Amino acid sequence: MTDPIKHLHERLSVLARNLWWTWHPEVISIFTDLDPQIWREVDHNPIAFLSQIAPEEIEERASDLVLHSRINYAFRRLNEYLDKKKTWGNIHCGSLRSRPVVYFSAEFGLHESLPIYSGGLGILAGDHLKSASDLGIPLIGIGLLYDQGYFIQRMNGEGWQEEAYTDLDVAMLPLSPVKDLNGDPLIIRIDARSGFLLSRVWEVQIGRIRLMLLDSNIEGNTADDRRLTSRLYGGDDRLRIRQELLLGIGGARILQALNIIPGVFHLNEGHSAFAILEEVRRVMEYDQISFHRARRRVSLYTVFTTHTPVAAGHDRFSAELMEDNLGLMREQLGLTHDEFMALGRVNPGDTTEPFCMTVLALKNSCRANGVSAIHGGVSRLMWHSLWPERPEGEVPIGHITNGVHALSWLAPPMNQLYETRLGQDWSTRMGHADIWERIVDIDDGELWETHQSLKMRLIRFVRRRLQLQAERLEHDKKRKQFDRILDPDILTIGCARRFATYKRGDLILSHPERLAKLIGDPHRPIQIIFAGKAHPRDDAGKQLLQRIVHYSLDPAYRGRIVFVEDYDYNVGRHLVQGVDVWLNNPRRPLEACGTSGQKVVLNGGLNLSVLDGWWNEAYDGMNGFAIGHGGMHNDESIQFQRDAEFLYETLEKEVIPIYYDKGVDGTPHHWVRMMKQGIQSLGWRFNADRMVKDYARRFYLPAASAVSMQMP
Repeated sequence: MTDPIKHLHERLSVLARNLWWTWHPEVISIFTDLDPQIWREVDHNPIAFLSQIAPEEIEERASDLVLHSRINYAFRRLNEYLDKKKTWGNIHCGSLRSRPVVYFSAEFGLHESLPIYSGGLGILAGDHLKSASDLGIPLIGIGLLYDQGYFIQRMNGEGWQEEAYTDLDVAMLPLSPVKDLNGDPLIIRIDARSGFLLSRVWEVQIGRIRLMLLDSNIEGNTADDRRLTSRLYGGDDRLRIRQELLLGIGGARILQALNIIPGVFHLNEGHSAFAILEEVRRVMEYDQISFHRARRRVSLYTVFTTHTPVAAGHDRFSAELMEDNLGLMREQLGLTHDEFMALGRVNPGDTTEPFCMTVLALKNSCRANGVSAIHGGVSRLMWHSLWPERPEGEVPIGHITNGVHALSWLAPPMNQLYETRLGQDWSTRMGHADIWERIVDIDDGELWETHQSLKMRLIRFVRRRLQLQAERLEHDKKRKQFDRILDPDILTIGCARRFATYKRGDLILSHPERLAKLIGDPHRPIQIIFAGKAHPRDDAGKQLLQRIVHYSLDPAYRGRIVFVEDYDYNVGRHLVQGVDVWLNNPRRPLEACGTSGQKVVLNGGLNLSVLDGWWNEAYDGMNGFAIGHGGMHNDESIQFQRDAEFLYETLEKEVIPIYYDKGVDGTPHHWVRMMKQGIQSLGWRFNADRMVKDYARRFYLPAASAVSMQMP
């Protein structure tokens, strides 16, 4: 006879170990209802949650709260999802079943409980995997397991960012060791002149998708190499090249060890480009062909996505580092030192030029893309010198505009509203524009009340976080009066991002007196919530952050400017679900895409943005607000002044008047019409399902066909 206590605990454990739960609020609500306090204390980690409560106590609470049917329903839904045969991928991507897409990325942002991401690149990669799972596209993810993750941000008493790191407890993560074909734990070995490198491999299940993560913190490695996978984007060039050696070459060797033949190599940024070299070496050895023939063959099924429009963002390594770490690989490929270095040089004959990972990827991929229309153009201009014989417009770098995984970022009340108005299966058809036409039928008051409830939820969240920050700094809690910080009836602007200087997070602070007037207006005030991190070595970014923190502490702004420290997936989720307006004002054209604003749209918020990245494609004059007209002055300081003036003019003449133009029922009907226009015109276009389908149709299927042809 089945033990009911053990049975219940096993079902919850199965749900906890597949990150499918992260985009299914009905599962999250089960853990929240069992014990909301413990759920918060373990940072929304269901495995840690189950370790804190005895199975007998879980059974007792589940009985008291009548949760058994909900748990069984969630368990049944997960299994139906995993077993479903009629998926978009099965219908359209049959050729990938035996030769899957292998998606390499240095970071994956899947949920705050698995902190192996730093920002937009990782969040995009996580959304890509989730949508591939929903669509049923055969895909395997390859990344690194950072046992200290990205840094925890703490602002000191002077408002200066300080970084702290904590070790992840692998036992409390949804990880299982990958076994080799003999059933033993898989160990990957990479030989280099500077010493061999070992790695074990962990697996995370994301719906139908396997994500395999390399971990160098094992016996047999030197102390330095054990720390390779400690931190994301830390250390010097030697650490970085060995991280990328592990990601690219180590990732490709996982496939060999498991006898997985790739149909497509998709490199998400240049960090993993060494995978190309390992795949070429494998093909040379297996088919006994020359380097040039193998290189040509591998390029046919290699896809490369670049995200970085800033020259400094592309990794470059010296000839000495390359020889120390890839000299043995060079010899296996049968190349001289100069021939090998030429693979990563814009000018092959320039012996002083370092090796660039992006150049390696671009030279050896048959398909390359930026992540928005503007970014595609910027990338063609940036890398035109690789194809000097071609006009700039014919440089072989296209674009696929990013999208976001809707169910990961959509607030449950908005999802319920969509299910009621668009149909229970709306999320499986979100790429069809006609589905979204029904948005106009939603009652203005109903949509506005839903948004206001989410805004109040955001404000309560921010107040709790500010109180914790104050307690850590031993500020007087009574003096702070946290229940008076932020007002749900005031126009609320969200501004959260990585604080690099080109993103200009302080643009709205450029006219302090004008800002004070807007914030202190007795009839139509505004309030601003800031969040974000600067890179640990970016002092200019830290100074920008410090300026914002000083504004937030200035009594003149009466709690209407706040800074929430330690921006992560959870903070981002609350912000995009609750703000009225999302502010994004990078220096054009340096925003590759900027997907945060897409998450805001799905939740009914409006964008106030420079016409860059995705917003340049999305803005139609009725679905949000534009800062300026898309101009780019040659002098950055003049452009800053112009954009600041455009920002204030748009706030004063458009955003604020429309928001506060409320009917007798208290609903701002013009504003709500813009909310509906935003959802209707953008929801079907800027979601990750559309993005992944674009990759499948335009890149994956043609690339996989090239593999099957086995061209000589």
